[in-house]
Amino acid sequence: QVQVVESGGGSVQSGGSLRLSCSVFGYAYSSYCMGWFRQAPGKEREGVVTMDSDGDTTYGDSVKGRFTISQDNAKNTVYLQMNSLKPEDTAVYYCAADLTNRCAVYGYWGQGTQVTVST
Repeated sequence: QVQVVESGGGSVQSGGSLRLSCSVFGYAYSSYCMGWFRQAPGKEREGVVTMDSDGDTTYGDSVKGRFTISQDNAKNTVYLQMNSLKPEDTAVYYCAADLTNRCAVYGYWGQGTQVTVST
């Protein structure tokens, strides 16, 4: 059974940094696409960044230059380094896996982790 487990998050002041981690368990292959998404209260879910198994990334316009995704294939883990955080980055952040590696249909989702940025 495939599981996606996130960790990290928390509260930080504007301009600060946080790092989120996301690990995939129960999947023997390293060929999949990982995505980070977020949802703020009263807003639709927003794509933050995706990374396929080749390391190709796609960032959302609102986080370009501030957020960085990286991966540790040996640990089946991806990281989201978030710098220069703004209050508008406050949201529940979700990690998801697309086992087809197309970065299109994410069948496995983490439980979500809260990120709160205060002024």
